[in-house]
Amino acid sequence: MNTSNKPTLIMYGISPNKCDTVKKARKHLDNSNTPYQFHDFREAGLDDATLEAWLEKVEWKTLLNTRSTSWRQLSDEQKIDVDRDKAKALMLDNPTLVKRPVLVNGDTVQVGYKSADYDALVTANG
Repeated sequence: MNTSNKPTLIMYGISPNKCDTVKKARKHLDNSNTPYQFHDFREAGLDDATLEAWLEKVEWKTLLNTRSTSWRQLSDEQKIDVDRDKAKALMLDNPTLVKRPVLVNGDTVQVGYKSADYDALVTANG
């Protein structure tokens, strides 16, 4: 239970054993003693409301990881004429298409991991 007025950080991704970027991001937060919840969307899923909330804050082209193994495994038909709605449907069907990690801090959504962004977040939440 979060007893302070600070928003609870939630990191969305997949197991750090399967994603080096998530591993680096989690290590960064752990080393700075920043509390957060971890949501493994490979195990716990990704619901429409959560994804829609992210898409209201972040452009779909930022969220859809077209460099991933999951993207390369899609059929050519699935990869053509992608727009926001098609990207959303693809990510709901296969959450590993979401660029990782997604870090939610109240109304802020950060996609991917950059140490400087995490340093700023830790300072702001300090």
